[in-house]
Amino acid sequence: MERRDFIKTTGLIGSAYALSGPSALASSSANILAPTETYWLDGPMRWAQLAFVERDPGHYDPDFWLNYFKRIHADGALLSAGGIVAFYPTKIPLHHRSDFMGNSDTLGYLVEGCKKQGMKIMLRTDPHAARQDVYAAHPDWIAVTVDGKPRRHWANPELWVTCALGPYNFEFMTQVNQEIMEKFQPEGIFSNRWHGHDICYCEHCTRNFKAASGLELPKTADKLDPTYRKWADWRMKRLREVWSVWDAGIRKQKPTARFIPNGFPDKVMTGKEADLFFADQQARRGLMAPWSNGKGAKELRSTLGLKPLIGIFSVGIEEEFRWKDSVQSDAEIRIWVAEGTANGMRPCFVKFGGDIYDKRWMEAVAKLYEGYYKNEKYLRNTASLSRVGVVYSEQTDRNYGGKPWQQKSSDHLDGMYHALVESRIPFDMVNDRLLTSEDLKRFKLLILPNIAALSDAQCKQIQAFVANGGSIVSTFETSLYDEEGKQRPDFGLASLFGVSYDQKVEGPLRNSYLQLRNDAKNSQTQLILKGLDDTPRIINTIYKVDVKPTTTFPSPITLIPTYPDLPMEDVYPRVAETDTRELYLRQVGKGRVAYIPGDLDRSFWQMMGTDHGQLLSNVVNWALDEEPIATVTGPGVIDLTVWRQANSMTVHLVNLTNPMMMKGPFRELIPVEAQVSIAVPTGAKVTGVKLLMSDQKPKFELKGNKVTVTVPKILDHEIVALDLV
Repeated sequence: MERRDFIKTTGLIGSAYALSGPSALASSSANILAPTETYWLDGPMRWAQLAFVERDPGHYDPDFWLNYFKRIHADGALLSAGGIVAFYPTKIPLHHRSDFMGNSDTLGYLVEGCKKQGMKIMLRTDPHAARQDVYAAHPDWIAVTVDGKPRRHWANPELWVTCALGPYNFEFMTQVNQEIMEKFQPEGIFSNRWHGHDICYCEHCTRNFKAASGLELPKTADKLDPTYRKWADWRMKRLREVWSVWDAGIRKQKPTARFIPNGFPDKVMTGKEADLFFADQQARRGLMAPWSNGKGAKELRSTLGLKPLIGIFSVGIEEEFRWKDSVQSDAEIRIWVAEGTANGMRPCFVKFGGDIYDKRWMEAVAKLYEGYYKNEKYLRNTASLSRVGVVYSEQTDRNYGGKPWQQKSSDHLDGMYHALVESRIPFDMVNDRLLTSEDLKRFKLLILPNIAALSDAQCKQIQAFVANGGSIVSTFETSLYDEEGKQRPDFGLASLFGVSYDQKVEGPLRNSYLQLRNDAKNSQTQLILKGLDDTPRIINTIYKVDVKPTTTFPSPITLIPTYPDLPMEDVYPRVAETDTRELYLRQVGKGRVAYIPGDLDRSFWQMMGTDHGQLLSNVVNWALDEEPIATVTGPGVIDLTVWRQANSMTVHLVNLTNPMMMKGPFRELIPVEAQVSIAVPTGAKVTGVKLLMSDQKPKFELKGNKVTVTVPKILDHEIVALDLV
């Protein structure tokens, strides 16, 4: 299984994090750190990863890389150390030392050079595969397939895939970590592919799962199968044990150091326990929007807060078929990194192999890093200023599905995300397990894009949010299931929606429409139908939940039922209009509630209908019911984020305007201009305005608490900075 397949099946983003506070298995007295000792965690802002290949020793030029690191002002280095291959003179039996290394210490030379340049050092291991001598000595260390065979490596049949949950990780790799820490004293150890691949049926997994659950291992990875769910829970706990053992050993050698596993299947635990986080979101592949890197950052930020978040990005092509010595276009690299930076990630380029065949990527990365170095103080964010929170749900991902209308359920979130980007509405992500009043106090609006699986407690938290003056926008089957995925007789949020479930989901709705009932005297209707006032109807969603209103509602949008789309002679509505509402709007105290029974967000993502995008934008703006912190006018697609720093605030403008927006790579960057209006925080005074990435000091207008500035050219990424006192 490839890394991205693992990520998809387990709900990972492909992330790595460092355990915060004393390790669960470490001595607490030995691991209490003074504030000055922990500063390194928040220090590095520009990382460089060099992933060695076995032939690198004696074949690559380490000084070339040290000079490049210095040129781009890299202040953190992530370097390959051991696991599959040791790039230093290891003394551990069965730890394969590079056949090309001779008497040299490839890693040691580079570590010493980086330290002389003031860089912080993370060392990388990869425990996911082993050679024949390991298999011969310890066949029980090797993963086993469902048919009982030891698992050969899918890409290199000379290797064996190791079991992540058995002695290889718990015993052998613990020794490797100890040796690396003793020899190099890095700031931490980052482990790639440490989590295993597919269900392992080795003797250790079989015995340990049976002891923990009383069950045999599941034969297939079916997320709705109770046995598979128990295995997934057991596996997560087992990985947590590996993490704790390794972290304890590393901290024993150096109390300020951390173990950084690449990926863990619980974002809330990640955010709670992490001091440092690496997001392995290297590039886009297939049909994927460039804002995907920003989306991943937002999801991690929802649990991690403002702890250091480092985004690993590839300089090569990352598609189904892998060309690890390839080079991506400058424009694609720049837009991917811009999305991460705009959403609070610190960049970390990764180059596979020390030999360099194609240097075309190097100037693009150098220009990015040089710009970030020059403007570093404006990238040390202290708070997001977004007032809109989009909820995402790991438990819905795990426990919801199986019915025809529940397929491609991730499209709900992607559709809502894209609608907000097109609408230029600043927003953050909210994990559905972090819905306390403290978690939500900075938000005015919560959006729930088919957050189907919610517990009673979570529903009460959302109700409390509205009772305190917050607003919500919800779609489709939100709250119709409990946290385990069991269907309720009615929505858990029925009292907020003002509707009840009418025991049916309709669809696919072929050739059905939404009737737009404009009312020039009704300001609410005017806002909901803004941009749609020149048509009496638009296309309907693909699926819709049948509901019964339990209170009175306005009727700006109603149903035109399905009618034939063939033969042409029969294409006419049998029922011209109905009084069945397809949008439910109500005022609840000081808050507003919008419920959309159709899968409008998913339909928008799948069809990209401009009317659907406009309607979603209108509903969100109606529910928000306040002036946004920043507005942007002008052509194109611009992703907007707003941050506060110690003595400034910044508005990031990422220009996604491109014919290759939904399928990379970008061939070129197409500049747009924009006018930006920014609300100055209460009590702050503006002393200057800068355009950071183009290094300009533009003219600006200050009227009341609003700053207006014209940005003449946004190529890929511009940052409007307001200096404040």
